[in-house]
Amino acid sequence: MARKFNSWFYLICFFFLAGLATSSSFISNDALDVHGGSGRTLLQMKKTCNVSFENLDYSVLTDKCKGPQYPAKSCCDAFKEFACPFSDAINDLETDCASTMFSYINLYGKYPPGLFANECREDKNGLDCQNVDQSKKSGGVQLAATQSSFLTLTAGLMVLLLQLF
Repeated sequence: MARKFNSWFYLICFFFLAGLATSSSFISNDALDVHGGSGRTLLQMKKTCNVSFENLDYSVLTDKCKGPQYPAKSCCDAFKEFACPFSDAINDLETDCASTMFSYINLYGKYPPGLFANECREDKNGLDCQNVDQSKKSGGVQLAATQSSFLTLTAGLMVLLLQLF
């Protein structure tokens, strides 16, 4: 009986910790700030982003955030709608995801430098993505999250089966 309890306890702890580590509900202020300097050395090189920002639809931003005034509320809401589905990738400061995303945002929207970093500040954690409509996530990111969850669930079930037999 004690062995079965231990197995269930470890399995529940595994899924709890995996659930905590899978996604971020904020876009950090560090990701919003412009990164980089005048030159890079080999040790400063960042990994390539796994999100294909060049193939995304930027119309949610370009339709709602228009100059010359660039109203903060509509621009920040549009930015969150666009960026929150990718918050995990954008917050990973070891990759070039944030700078790549902002490069394409500026390319397609012709926004002034630092517009979103200066206007879109909510609290010390960054932008809160919890109230953003999750149905508008990119299919590729949603698929990756689904595959990750499926692999975690499969691994947990395999461990459970190995413990029981």
